[in-house]
Amino acid sequence: METVSRLLVCPKRSFFLFGPRGVGKSTWLKKELHRAVYFNLLDTRLYLELSRAPSLLEAKVGDKPADTWVCVDEVQKIPDLLNEVHRLMESKRWKFALSGSSARKLRRGGVNLLAGRAITREMAPFSYGELGNKFPLRQVLEWGLLPLVVLHPHDAPDTLTAYVHTYLKEEIKEEGLVRKVEPFVRFLEIAGLMNGQQINSENIARDAHIPRSTVDVYFSILEDTLLGYFLKPYRPGAKVREQAHRKFYWFDAGVARGAANLLYDPLEPGWLGYALETMIFHEMRVHNHVRGKNRPFYYYRVGGIEIDFVIETRKRTMSQKPEVICLEVKGSKKWDRKWEKPIRSLKETGRISVKKMVGVYLGEESFHFNGFDVLPALEFLTLLHEGKIF
Repeated sequence: METVSRLLVCPKRSFFLFGPRGVGKSTWLKKELHRAVYFNLLDTRLYLELSRAPSLLEAKVGDKPADTWVCVDEVQKIPDLLNEVHRLMESKRWKFALSGSSARKLRRGGVNLLAGRAITREMAPFSYGELGNKFPLRQVLEWGLLPLVVLHPHDAPDTLTAYVHTYLKEEIKEEGLVRKVEPFVRFLEIAGLMNGQQINSENIARDAHIPRSTVDVYFSILEDTLLGYFLKPYRPGAKVREQAHRKFYWFDAGVARGAANLLYDPLEPGWLGYALETMIFHEMRVHNHVRGKNRPFYYYRVGGIEIDFVIETRKRTMSQKPEVICLEVKGSKKWDRKWEKPIRSLKETGRISVKKMVGVYLGEESFHFNGFDVLPALEFLTLLHEGKIF
């Protein structure tokens, strides 16, 4: 399994490629654009040269013809370089692949984002759609899907420990995203423990000994550096009291475990359930992105009724109800039919068209209960990447 073909297809025009560190962006770029002129801004000498004089980029590329590909890795380190990229796209007609592990400086600095001349793509950790029958489910739930972890599972705890520490050093401290690292470290452990759960900023602020407003800033840092994603509550406009708190999922279950400082503790059943949810959410996001589905994801909660994932396949219109696919995910080897109740209750209200009702669990047998499909995790992932879920 030394070579894994990625699902992401290389665009034919200039593009940004964003993704967390260690997911294989540089490897993919070098494979897909092996004839490109390549610059890596992690090279200190190159970084210093181009940060002082971005116009040197043209001289370093040289006298190349139109349609030449130029790759700039870690472009967020020199946001001003995008002005020069823009000029060269116009004057030289070169095509640029601009990768980065953080979009924060680009999105918040008011820099030139090339006025739509470059599309955006995202690179994630490995997925079932790439590993197929070599997908190690139990290992994935324990350690996640970072390429180094999947390819070298015996080193997983050390790799993930180093990953969390490297992230703190490179993304947070060196780029000055926070003034003090210590409060962020306390927050990071709590955020790891809260993976897949509803976020109550006041409680987190109290536990981390930081202001509530700082909690929001810290979560925005995790989101902008692509380490996690918020899952919003589904609010289709029904006249009931619907849950307002967002959930937060780390981009990888293994990294969440590392952030929570649980790498050397036994995997608890409760954590296993959230790890399965994290993996399912990851696989849905990958499929959604690489297949161009662009479906929004939510969770749903009213009173004591909660549904893990809601995929909206049609928005509400003047003449039609919203249409959704509902998923219930359980980290158990036996399916309990009471877990179907939240989705069935939503369907019975008639306010929303529930197109599919799906349960995902860690057992080995499929069941079909009056329109409700219960699927083993691997069978669900197969159907997902075949386009048979959404």
